Amino acid sequence: MAAQRRRWTSVCCLLVFLTGCGRYADFALPPPDPAGPRPPFAWEPSLGPVLSRGDSIDALNPSVVRFRGEYLNLYSEYDGRTWHTATASSPDGVHWSKTGRVISPSGWAGNYIAANGSALVDGSEILYWYEAGDPFSIVLARSSDGVHWKKREDAVLRPGPRGSFDERGVSDPYVIRAGANFYLFYVGLDRARRQQLGIARSPDGVRWEKLRSSPVLSPGGPGSFDENGVGEPAVWTSAGAWWMLYTGRDRGERRRIGLAKSTDGVHWERDLNFPLIAGTEPWDSQVVCDPSVELTAEGIRVWFGGGDRADPAENLHGQIGVGLLRSR
Repeated sequence: MAAQRRRWTSVCCLLVFLTGCGRYADFALPPPDPAGPRPPFAWEPSLGPVLSRGDSIDALNPSVVRFRGEYLNLYSEYDGRTWHTATASSPDGVHWSKTGRVISPSGWAGNYIAANGSALVDGSEILYWYEAGDPFSIVLARSSDGVHWKKREDAVLRPGPRGSFDERGVSDPYVIRAGANFYLFYVGLDRARRQQLGIARSPDGVRWEKLRSSPVLSPGGPGSFDENGVGEPAVWTSAGAWWMLYTGRDRGERRRIGLAKSTDGVHWERDLNFPLIAGTEPWDSQVVCDPSVELTAEGIRVWFGGGDRADPAENLHGQIGVGLLRSR
């Protein structure tokens, strides 16, 4: 009986391990695009927020896509207790009309968050990956009209096994399509509560395998703008490289955006010559975060969250702005 119990315990432990870590693989992104905006980049913010918080405490985490001839923004709205996903529409990406909340936490996801997501148009559908639950996991919802959303019953990406860089949570997804696969850049939280960046790959947006060598970007050294954590990546390819804007948190929880570069989408180096994107007005004086990017003929358009109060989670008086990274 003792031997049988030991075998059963071993099987149970193996099942827990496999459930927690999911699948792992070694991979790289497709070769980068040689065309498009080239560094060095100069940052040109627009004046004032383009999407205000209104009656909410915070409006942050924009994820902007082109859908049916207009821009659709799936952003995060905090009401003082719960984070929801709300939408706004725009003819030009600057002048926005709010259309209301579309996803809120329910069921196994608890009552705290169903937001901080990444949208992507796939054929006639919008796919939207967002964080929910405790610990944070990543969930997928689909919509054919941007109004009615069907959520999957379970998470598509969960925290890793004990000792991994993401054992305490996975959050803040940013999904791109490259070649035949989707690639999901995300924040992993380890047992020391450090925020680091990892990557996962999927053929369909549902079945993901994590990069075995993650994390791909970790906090900087003492005194750096990102010593308290890195997060909220936004990725594109141009000028023969992969580029990533990411949020850095300093010791005082002030947030700014830095730039990293990669030749294969997996091995990343900070661009130390890039001037950090920081707030230039009272409304975003303490926090600039949550980039979402669009390649245009003029450069890389960047929607971002901003706030006048430094805090690691919420109550930032968050609003959404836009700017442009131009080639100098």
